Amino acid sequence: MTMEEIAAKIARGLERRTLENSVKFDCGADGAITVSDGAVQLADAPADCTVHISRKNLVKLMAGDLNPMTAFAFGKIKISGDMSVAMKLGKVLG
Repeated sequence: MTMEEIAAKIARGLERRTLENSVKFDCGADGAITVSDGAVQLADAPADCTVHISRKNLVKLMAGDLNPMTAFAFGKIKISGDMSVAMKLGKVLG
């Protein structure tokens, strides 16, 4: 799945539910996706919370094939910024 396809899937998730904070998915060399004010953009913009994750693991996370708590414990996901925002992501990514 490309970054554009991931961004589109996140945007579809936002149609059903809202996220009041901004969050960035930093996928390293593959790029970043920032969600802010209900908009999803392929951009490395400032955010309340940054989730550092590989594109491959982000796809697995969104498909439900990667448990976020286990991934965090094993260092597959790193969070910087407001951790409470990361806890709200399940409703958007699911």
